[in-house]
Amino acid sequence: MTHKTLTLSTVLQAAALAVTLASSNAMAQAWPSKSISLIVPFPAGGTTDVLARAVGLELSKSLGQPVIVESKPGAGSTLGADYVAKAKPDGYTLLMGAVHHTIATSVYKKLAYDFQKDFAPVTTVALVPNVLVVHPNVPAKNVKELLALAKAEPGKLTFGSNGNGTGQHLIGAQFEGMGGVQLLHVPYKGSGPLTTDLLGGQITMSFDTITPVLPHIKAGKLRALAVTTATRSRALPDVPTLDESGLKGFNLGTWFGVLAPAATPRDVVTRLNSEIVKIINSPEFKKKMDDIGAEPIGNTPEQMARQIKDDTERFAKLVKDAKVSID
Repeated sequence: MTHKTLTLSTVLQAAALAVTLASSNAMAQAWPSKSISLIVPFPAGGTTDVLARAVGLELSKSLGQPVIVESKPGAGSTLGADYVAKAKPDGYTLLMGAVHHTIATSVYKKLAYDFQKDFAPVTTVALVPNVLVVHPNVPAKNVKELLALAKAEPGKLTFGSNGNGTGQHLIGAQFEGMGGVQLLHVPYKGSGPLTTDLLGGQITMSFDTITPVLPHIKAGKLRALAVTTATRSRALPDVPTLDESGLKGFNLGTWFGVLAPAATPRDVVTRLNSEIVKIINSPEFKKKMDDIGAEPIGNTPEQMARQIKDDTERFAKLVKDAKVSID
């Protein structure tokens, strides 16, 4: 009797598994049959938004369904991430994530999601250098002069970021530590409002990605003092690196990429990766990236997962050393 019961149980389990797999395969084959939401965890106007719209436009064409870019800003990009982590894993809700999310893991004491466990990486879209810019009314013409100003009046000079726990926040903290200065951090919800206040002179400087400030640098409305990556940016070839400017070993940039909820069918993730990588490798997209100072990437889900793991570990140390913490 026991043998028959076990056999029947095994058959039922196998049947249930077969139904689940068949349902998953059928869904993957039918995907997409409706519009897709690509969530940007910052307000419109920043690099995340610009990249999401560039990818979304072309992805709409290749998939034959609308890709709608939606902004869900707040809490240093974590509100938008939490929304996607809890979304139905059917391929219709995606996140334009960024390096900020690997930092938030260490900065926020309590997060409602696990960035490594609750997401399925699709591909890294681009790497964008960050740039130290100041308002033209700041007398400093280079990093050395800026550090001298900051040392003369500790805590008076302000730097804006995209929010507590974001890449810009950590870069600013690293700049303070390596430069031996004290600045006043002013968090914003994104690059849009941050850049507006920077242009208006409400804050002294920012360490934002090149994209939102590049037009203003070229127009002379902002002054670029240094880029934060180890090498100079093709978009600003005459601007030195922080390493060249005396902060030896300074090397921090910002990557952006697409992720789906963790349980999204593998076939859907594979299809998304294939379509987005084709977009990234197209001459038209590469030209768009050059125009905004971004370096196109287009890697595999596995490579992006490794990148997330490595960055989470790397930034955990930087966060600890910089004593950055948010309840």
